[in-house]
Amino acid sequence: MISVALFNNKGGVGKTTLTYHLAYMLQRLGKNVLAADLDPQSNLTAAFLDEEKLELIWQETDGPARPAGPDSTGTASTVAIAVKPIMEGMGDIRPCHPEQILDGLWLLAGDLTLSAFEDRLSEAWPKGFTGDPAALRTTTAFHRIIQIAARQVGADVVLVDVGPNLGAINRAALLAADTVLVPLAADLFSLRGLRNLGPTLRMWRRTWHNKVLPDLPARIDAPPGRMTPLGYVIMQPTMRLDRPVKAYQRWLDRIPQVFASDVLDEPPANINLKSYEIATLRNYQSLMPLSHDARKPMFDLRAADGALGSTQTLVSRCHRDFRSLAEELLQRLESVPLEA
Repeated sequence: MISVALFNNKGGVGKTTLTYHLAYMLQRLGKNVLAADLDPQSNLTAAFLDEEKLELIWQETDGPARPAGPDSTGTASTVAIAVKPIMEGMGDIRPCHPEQILDGLWLLAGDLTLSAFEDRLSEAWPKGFTGDPAALRTTTAFHRIIQIAARQVGADVVLVDVGPNLGAINRAALLAADTVLVPLAADLFSLRGLRNLGPTLRMWRRTWHNKVLPDLPARIDAPPGRMTPLGYVIMQPTMRLDRPVKAYQRWLDRIPQVFASDVLDEPPANINLKSYEIATLRNYQSLMPLSHDARKPMFDLRAADGALGSTQTLVSRCHRDFRSLAEELLQRLESVPLEA
């Protein structure tokens, strides 16, 4: 099993849309996929589940936490409920029940109440430097929830959706990830996001390796904190004749250099700059609202869903694009070393 966090410090770049469609396409390619929604906004969960199902799984949120341990009964319906015993000082995580979407595709559901875990994670971070077991159980909660669920469903790939910030929730979520895939828009704001993201990932990785792992108690299952950058996907530039319009070109030209220097910490001259560009996904125009209404990926839309006439050509192109992206992602994942 290998995990991929989809993350950019800049919001609004289509991160959750990318996660959702990649999950379906990887499943289509024969992989067992677990999608983990660690963004307190829970947009990925809302994409997968209808309101009736959401109301059902969120009913548990307002009740008291169930203590973890031998006497604990049942599993949590969302990640927020899984960490609730830690938040309320009643023990450790509860296993989180993966919602089956299809054969080979599962979801660890999110919940807006996960935002309350931010303060507890912030407090635990420095205490973990001294090997404090309670602090380390808090910091590693996401890692352990994902590991338990991935083993339960036999996941080949875990896709982790996180929010667009550099707070404590995302630090814990990204530490739990083997790799990081960066969705980008071709604009100034995404470039600024890259300049924040790279140094922060390196700082978190260095702190984890130097201050936490050396004194880690053997009984605590902690992530190795790899966060290996896989590359970036450019999302939704306006296209003309299969080329980005001129307004985007200057930003597209700068992305490889910024990714090399700020994310990889490498002089651009030392690497193949285009090697980290995994794909450019076009703006699929009218497919997105149809996808939302039909509650299915854009590349699965049919005439009965409103994808009529020339729109079916765009559906076919969308399928080809996401299939190519998923195949390229799998190739890159195969080359990632997973030694601790």
